[in-house]
Amino acid sequence: MAAHRHREREREMESKIEAATGKLVVKKVGGKSTVTRCFSKYPLKFIIPNKVGSSETDAVWVYTLTYGGGIVSGDSISCEITVADACTAVLTTQASTKVYKSLGSKSSEQILEKQIFRVVLDSSLVIVDWITSGRHESGEKWDFELYRSTNHIFLEGDQPLFLDSVLLEQGSITNIAERMQDYQVIAMVILLGPKLKQIQIQVQENVRRMMSEQLYLPSTGLRPHGKTQSDHFLAKPSFVVSCSAFGPKGIGIVVRIAAMTTESVYRFLQHQLTGMETLLGVSPYS
Repeated sequence: MAAHRHREREREMESKIEAATGKLVVKKVGGKSTVTRCFSKYPLKFIIPNKVGSSETDAVWVYTLTYGGGIVSGDSISCEITVADACTAVLTTQASTKVYKSLGSKSSEQILEKQIFRVVLDSSLVIVDWITSGRHESGEKWDFELYRSTNHIFLEGDQPLFLDSVLLEQGSITNIAERMQDYQVIAMVILLGPKLKQIQIQVQENVRRMMSEQLYLPSTGLRPHGKTQSDHFLAKPSFVVSCSAFGPKGIGIVVRIAAMTTESVYRFLQHQLTGMETLLGVSPYS
């Protein structure tokens, strides 16, 4: 029975590879992280610059782009990325990925093996997954039928370490825009592994400080015993962030964000991830 399941799994993986629009392998060659296999087909393309940042930094940067400037109706993008032991790789985009209106029944999707990440105990992993409401300054706010983003992390094979899904779907009573109110961005950041321990500690402290400051109302409106001029009024924060640990001995943290502007999330990511410059050659979002 075990052998039968193993063969089924092998056939499943082979079919995934055949169906993939992108496959990338990073291995150690001559003591450096190197792309040893790179395959992509329409509508996906990989761009691999010769070097990003300091020559002393051992990190491969890979940019993904799609023909047509985004994911258009009928596009299906599936990537499989393998990063070998002692290697560092950054998979990112040159700008935000646009998802255009589907025509008829032709849905659009982007799959990074369903955003499944398989790590070992000493692996380090950063995931930044965020979405905006659209061109909200032009009145386009959460104007889509369905959005689903899944991020699963498995440890040492098939041991679940972090399982997360975000689902935004139009309802029969309220739509997405009404439920999101004035928030135009939702984001999730995962920091996992020993190389990121100091960054995790700093991020947790920064988030604690940011949210504790929001609990205090401006002093000009305070009355004795902590009452305000309007006891029943509390301004809605423009930026909400939380942070919690997961995994054995808290080896990872997840940061969740809801914000009214894209710029505020961009600034947050830029500030919180600046410590990664020594690992990646340049600071993310710099």
